[in-house]
Amino acid sequence: MTNEPTVYVIDDDDAIRRFLRSLIATVDLRVEVFDSAQSFLSEYVRGPTGCILLDIRMPGMSGLELQKEMAARSISLPIIFLTGHGDVQIAVNAMKDGAFDFIEKPFKNDLLLDAVLKAVAVGLSADISRAEKVTLDKLISRLTTRERQVMDMVVDGVTNKEIASKFKISERTIENHRANMMKKMEAKSLADLMKILMFGDGN
Repeated sequence: MTNEPTVYVIDDDDAIRRFLRSLIATVDLRVEVFDSAQSFLSEYVRGPTGCILLDIRMPGMSGLELQKEMAARSISLPIIFLTGHGDVQIAVNAMKDGAFDFIEKPFKNDLLLDAVLKAVAVGLSADISRAEKVTLDKLISRLTTRERQVMDMVVDGVTNKEIASKFKISERTIENHRANMMKKMEAKSLADLMKILMFGDGN
């Protein structure tokens, strides 16, 4: 499986598929083409991000139906709809359901490439956020219940003395919990801990 971001072109028109493959290759992006929504769903393998160029009207499963099915399967690739003039309102509604953009046919090559590059960038950013969230969850899972409580209070600005008073234990014990928590969270300082929690939360 490649690690390159991939643009998935889904259109029942062979000429358009071939043209888009060649066009997108000019900006050094990997391209996979599919002649139907069904073929995409059967062949798609989760991996590196990218985006989807999707025709709204296709035989069998339509682009809109594929959008809903992707949501049901938690496939989160940004979608750019390719639409005919009469499909604009449909595409607008699709954007309300989470599509990234829509482009009318016939389209300007530069406009389409710009949209593709932006969509890929959004997908990459989302991938990074998800990876950071997974890393944060793993770090937090190392903590004991008391260490998690201490961390939550520390980031809220509560002092060791105040935490000790709340739990009716010695300040020295709180200091030990805090030291263990910082080590498990791989944080060298309070500022470092705040950054880990902030970025891992996708903010």
